[in-house]
Amino acid sequence: MKKAMIFQGGWDGHEPQLTSKRFARLLNEEGVQTEIYDTLDCLADAEKLLDYDLFVACWTMGDIKGEYCNNISNAIAHGAGIAGCHGGMCDSFRQSTQWQFITGGQWVEHPGGDGTPYMVNICHGSSPIIEGLEDFPVSSEQYYVHIDPAIEVLATTRFPQVNGYYAANKVVDVPVVWTKYWGLGRVFYTSLGHHDDVFDKSPTSEVIMKRGMMWAIEGKQYAKDHGLTIDKYTEKKQFYPVEFN
Repeated sequence: MKKAMIFQGGWDGHEPQLTSKRFARLLNEEGVQTEIYDTLDCLADAEKLLDYDLFVACWTMGDIKGEYCNNISNAIAHGAGIAGCHGGMCDSFRQSTQWQFITGGQWVEHPGGDGTPYMVNICHGSSPIIEGLEDFPVSSEQYYVHIDPAIEVLATTRFPQVNGYYAANKVVDVPVVWTKYWGLGRVFYTSLGHHDDVFDKSPTSEVIMKRGMMWAIEGKQYAKDHGLTIDKYTEKKQFYPVEFN
């Protein structure tokens, strides 16, 4: 049985307890054993983290110890997946550039605030996460994010929707859903999920979240099936493993 860890906390406005409960239910439906933690101390034991197949981040605007970030970085690099939504993953630890490097992006603004109507535009391609899905409307915070150019973008949204200084620039499509890799591990993110009820009001967003978690959780098995090892990413010792203080 695959095993997932959800860590919840930080700013209460993103309803981490509700989203964690939802994500645990979605994983349980797929036969995944899920544990929920209310403290980042769950990341203290580097060896224990290697037992997990998936980490789900539901922690906004916090601080993470360098040791803890190194520990989860190592576990992901060895094949565990990481998945999350909204500020719960890409506004978790603003001071940790390592966290941003792992996850692929960082929130910087949501012009118009909550209740802004916008479209999520599916980027049709080969990913099973978005297979068969169509563009859909959302009324929530529209995230403007700074991103890692290595991500694979699965859905976007168009800015500007509301006036602001940023509107002096050209019209741009900003990623909403993406994937990337960290060593042998898989990374999934969606900027949807300001409040837990977004997943009820826009059901496609829950479908994407569930598929994303299940895609990310398969990293270890894929590596095993294809004979992939972490050695490929640790040959150049001057670059890997990265240690941050």
